[in-house]
Amino acid sequence: MSIWTRISEAISALAKGESLAEVFDKLRAPPERSVAFAIAVIALGAKMAKADGLVTRDEVTAFREVFHIPKSEEANAARVFNMARQDVAGFELYAERINRMFGEERDAIRDLMEGLFHIAVADGEYHPAEDAFLSRVAEIFGLDERAFRSLRARFVPDAAPDPYEVLGISPEATLEEARAAWRALVRETHPDRMMARGVPEEAVKLAEKRLIAVNRAWEEINQSAA
Repeated sequence: MSIWTRISEAISALAKGESLAEVFDKLRAPPERSVAFAIAVIALGAKMAKADGLVTRDEVTAFREVFHIPKSEEANAARVFNMARQDVAGFELYAERINRMFGEERDAIRDLMEGLFHIAVADGEYHPAEDAFLSRVAEIFGLDERAFRSLRARFVPDAAPDPYEVLGISPEATLEEARAAWRALVRETHPDRMMARGVPEEAVKLAEKRLIAVNRAWEEINQSAA
């Protein structure tokens, strides 16, 4: 059974009245956890896309970039996305449930936030309403302000990103502390580690953008110290 068929079945259960808790309780272990991850991106992404008052073609395209959709699965994918767009009320409940599901696995939470940022900036604008939405989701996920700013710095093209914010460290950090932060982020980005924490294979491609940003940040800090 494909991931899209399993996602479709899970969202159908929600539409038929099954509680969010009941659905997510079935998705605690691999491979079902990848389904939970995808549902979170779908539901939260659909709600966020409406935060600025309009769901654009660019945002829908961005969703397709997060999840590679085979031709044979396009009907299932369309059904899932349309259901999420029609009823995305209660995004905080989704966020709270996802946070409990992944528990202490903060890397998986950051993976999810990266998917949402990717969708938010797809139309070339980062709307204040989207920033407020993502800030609230990050709060529910237990991410502190520095972690949120680090994620935002990698995705929002309003100015040259601060390399220290990209690495999630203080500007007063030593070169060795910066190197350690850079290496940790590179390790987290390895595809095997991402898939082990429940990120669907289709969404691992988001790590490419993270890797480019953290490598560039480290190079800038290292060069400035030379």
